[in-house]
Amino acid sequence: MTADGETSLSGEPPAAARRPTMLDVAALAGVGLKTVSRVVNGEPGVSPALEERVTRAIEQLDYRRDANASMLRRLGGKTQTIGLVLEDVSNPFSSALHRAIEDSARARNVLVFAGSCDEDPRRERELIGSFRDRRVDGIIVVPASHDHTYLYVEQRAGTALVFLDRPAGHLDADSVASNNLGGSVDAVEHLLAHGHRRIGFLGDLPSISTAEERLQGYTQALERAGIALDGALIRTGLRDPEAAARAVDELLALAAPPTAFFTSQNLLTIGGIRALRNSGLERRIALIGFDDVALADVLDPAVSVVAQDPQALGRSAADLLFRRLDGDSSPTVHQVVPVELIARGSGEIRPAERAS
Repeated sequence: MTADGETSLSGEPPAAARRPTMLDVAALAGVGLKTVSRVVNGEPGVSPALEERVTRAIEQLDYRRDANASMLRRLGGKTQTIGLVLEDVSNPFSSALHRAIEDSARARNVLVFAGSCDEDPRRERELIGSFRDRRVDGIIVVPASHDHTYLYVEQRAGTALVFLDRPAGHLDADSVASNNLGGSVDAVEHLLAHGHRRIGFLGDLPSISTAEERLQGYTQALERAGIALDGALIRTGLRDPEAAARAVDELLALAAPPTAFFTSQNLLTIGGIRALRNSGLERRIALIGFDDVALADVLDPAVSVVAQDPQALGRSAADLLFRRLDGDSSPTVHQVVPVELIARGSGEIRPAERAS
């Protein structure tokens, strides 16, 4: 529901928020509709001066070519498609989100367009722009940007938006995320309960809200236990297993090294496991990761994790999106999906075992 009481998630959009048309471009540029059509479709027969005028009008109006006009007419204004912006489709977590959303969409005969933004705000905007060009009915976003005001007009025009894993920035929009803060507190308190006082932290980019929340959880758990925060034990800005492995090696080389690690992202957990195994320390130094990793339960020792539920996250995001597309205009929803601490062995190693 918009501030003036008009529905923005279903039905016809308000006139002030409608998407610009080729007629609007023609009027602004002072040319005929056929000229605009030729420029938009890359056809010959337009002088450079006229083409420049049309291009300026397109940019000024933020006009998007309607590639699905005939389909829209057939389906009553719906394309039966949704867009999905993921961090990286090759990441197992992203893949699981994709599959859960795809399954939900398939049950409604809806096609999913998906792409990776690679934590690049410009790439996020490009992907969403491509989805807008195809007039998707709704978009689910794992955001890289911290400012989504550029989507305000699109939201007002009737495109349903749901933000997944992280909230929108400066935009009132639905979101679904895991309990990152609480799960991280649980992970660190689990290590503290097993006697650890020097716990290394491996984190992703601090600019990512989930990474920030997990670092906050680490900090809060130490504060609750009366343990002073030691910045020497914290490594952030890690993006892949190789960087995580190097960070573990650096921390283990300290004069007072950690006796345990909290690896706050699945790729960092993989790097941490490799580093400990390469050093022969996998049975002497504890490790607990945020988010499960493949084969974590069959390693020796098996890897303790705070497991997210990407299937539940994906289903919840898809269900919320389709509710909006079905006409639900209730207030904005921010869902938090629980996480589960799974104790398998690596997180239960006590500091005393290091001397064994």
